[in-house]
Amino acid sequence: MKTMKSIICAVILFGMPAVVSSQSIVDTKHNLSVSGPGAVKASTEHEICLFCHTPHNCVPSSPLWNRANSGATYTTYSSTTMNASPGQPTGSSIMCLSCHDGTVALGQLKSMGATLITFASTTFMPAGITGNLGTDLRNDHPISFVYDNALAASDGELKEPGSILIPSIKLENNQLQCTSCHDAHNSVYGDFLVASTENSALCVACHDKPSWALSIHNTSTKEWNGTAPDPWPTTDSVTMKTVAKNACENCHKPHNSATGAKRLLKYATEENVCFDCHNGNVAAKNIQADFGKTYRHDVLGTSGVHEPYPYELAKTPLVQHVECADCHNSHAVKAQVTVAPFVKGSNRGVVGIDQSDAVVNPAVYEYQICYRCHSSSAVTASASVKQITQNNVRLEFAPTNPSFHPVVDARNKGVLGLDPAFVPSLSLTSKIFCTDCHASSGGNLGAHGSDYPQILKYNYSRTSAYDGTLNSYQLCYQCHLEATTISFHNKLDDSGTKTHGTETSCNTCHDPHGSQTTGSLINFTLSIAGTPLVEANSLSNAVWWNSTGAGTGTCNLKCHSHDHINATY
Repeated sequence: MKTMKSIICAVILFGMPAVVSSQSIVDTKHNLSVSGPGAVKASTEHEICLFCHTPHNCVPSSPLWNRANSGATYTTYSSTTMNASPGQPTGSSIMCLSCHDGTVALGQLKSMGATLITFASTTFMPAGITGNLGTDLRNDHPISFVYDNALAASDGELKEPGSILIPSIKLENNQLQCTSCHDAHNSVYGDFLVASTENSALCVACHDKPSWALSIHNTSTKEWNGTAPDPWPTTDSVTMKTVAKNACENCHKPHNSATGAKRLLKYATEENVCFDCHNGNVAAKNIQADFGKTYRHDVLGTSGVHEPYPYELAKTPLVQHVECADCHNSHAVKAQVTVAPFVKGSNRGVVGIDQSDAVVNPAVYEYQICYRCHSSSAVTASASVKQITQNNVRLEFAPTNPSFHPVVDARNKGVLGLDPAFVPSLSLTSKIFCTDCHASSGGNLGAHGSDYPQILKYNYSRTSAYDGTLNSYQLCYQCHLEATTISFHNKLDDSGTKTHGTETSCNTCHDPHGSQTTGSLINFTLSIAGTPLVEANSLSNAVWWNSTGAGTGTCNLKCHSHDHINATY
């Protein structure tokens, strides 16, 4: 039963209809009296409001505050992408922290003098629980900063305060405080929040992430499949939450995020946040398994290096790396089918480099995302030592080249009658994705990890001869008809032994990306062909395909260290 003092206090504090809560504080964990429903409660004290408020002898600040401030110095949240400037906690946030930083005894009240109300199992807010934020606030949502139109404009992803549509979200002296998101007297939404976090409602009241409304992470009805414990927070242990309902909290924790985690992510390593769903338990594809294959984009090789555009470009020195967020924008990804070479739904909202080596944000074509690493700042050398060395893939695919695979532009250079036939879905006017060749082996989309070198989708032998099956050049025959291609290359052999199509690798003569000097992707692999013998002309006039016409010129190779031009037989 409530005492008369607590009833009078409640009337003083909450008597106005405008602030009547829809849930009684009696039924919440903020009822620290002996009747409270939580594990943390007093041993004998029956009054409820007493633990925060008193009608007499209060701290000289609203609202009749009954607790001493801790006086602690806090380590505040910071981020390379934050435009706000949080300082030491101010206003009502100091009051919240008088319990929630764990430094002031829960029973130490202004009105009690030296007397301390005892608690059954603790004196301070217990360590290790979500409610104990400590004095290190780097893993908690920033507070005590000015939130105005100027901040919204400089940030670009915050709504102006006047456009916040949830009335219960309030600023205090133009500052965002704990009470902007929490109502200490009402926990109807859980965690004393002023609005539901389901479907990201509370977060997007202030945060305005581009493309989030249509993102698959905001719309997916996929549920946890029950094969492992549900990692998502829920107040109902029976009802499963969908990706859409859990929304922002699939990835972020507004309080007590992982130590060292950026942007309040729930794990310190960003990739583990992705793997929480993309391990076959929630998302349909087990992408995590692909990153365990021999040839992969090593997203676990570096962590915490990636920064969103344009912050990453400002870093000095630039650190070469690859992380999930370099190719995927989790706030913009969408289940969307596109035609080559346009960006796929899974890569929407990512910065890229265009064919002129300029930054484009967001990337329009898939290859522009690949160019961020495989262009002027190439991180890997060619898989084979070629006669013409070029590790800048952007230059190999340039439409001004005599020949190229049609990643940037259609392969309209050539004579149809002399070209190997394509599978029915392709022609000389077709374009392709980088990921048509470079993708996870085993069926998953994206260049995550493969059993084949260079993260190739299928086998592409650079040294072995054709074995009569698709095994050696399975990659090539996804586009080029096998029988027609072999027959076409055998016709090129004047000796009649038909070695071009069956006794050497495609890679012996061809560059899989493009050639800056010759047609038909001709660029010899020196370890097999040796140094081509050019009799009196430049290479561009010495190969089979050149500017003087299709099928003209000479192909003078020194294969297997044998001089096929000057030797006598």
